[in-house]
Amino acid sequence: MAKRRDPNSAHYIDNKEFLARISEYRELRIEAEESGEDRPRVTNYIGECFVKIANHLAYKSNFVNYTFRDEMILDGIENCLTYMDNFNPEKSKNPFAYFTQITYYAFIRRIQKEKRQMETKFKYIKSLDIEQILEHGADGDHHTNEYLSYMRGIVEQAEADNAAAEKQNQGKKMPKRRPKYLDEKIKAEEAAAKEKAEKGQPKEQLFD
Repeated sequence: MAKRRDPNSAHYIDNKEFLARISEYRELRIEAEESGEDRPRVTNYIGECFVKIANHLAYKSNFVNYTFRDEMILDGIENCLTYMDNFNPEKSKNPFAYFTQITYYAFIRRIQKEKRQMETKFKYIKSLDIEQILEHGADGDHHTNEYLSYMRGIVEQAEADNAAAEKQNQGKKMPKRRPKYLDEKIKAEEAAAKEKAEKGQPKEQLFD
């Protein structure tokens, strides 16, 4: 039996209210586009829902141990704002699930990006002869050993934290299917490329 969410929780979102607000915004946006006006600003309520979704997901066991959790949260919120126009109330009545999925994949991309960057940094730091560098640059400074220990501690702690996060995720299945919002984006880009090709214009790159 699914656990009922506590309406008093800081991360609680009323899905029906969320759907109503998203639908209202969608109608205003479409009206503005048709009349050539600037698109309306995203309401505080919708923005707060995105923040709650990202923060709640970031404290799940899959993600809580990563040292760059704040960056993950910001990526999730940004992606929700970027792809919110793709949510269609006529096709789905569950915006909470839709934007949770968007946030989830934003987190995964951030983890992959940070992992690549960290591996590069760690390899570089480990390749340095830190003792020799500090010995030549410190001019007998008695803080040399203290700074060296500090540098090593940063590397070792970051490695330990991310190893713990990886261990926490062992055995957990990662969804293989590409999220629907990306399917819709790709279809739109392919249609635009096809239309340009028919007009004799060069095709644009479909993927980054």
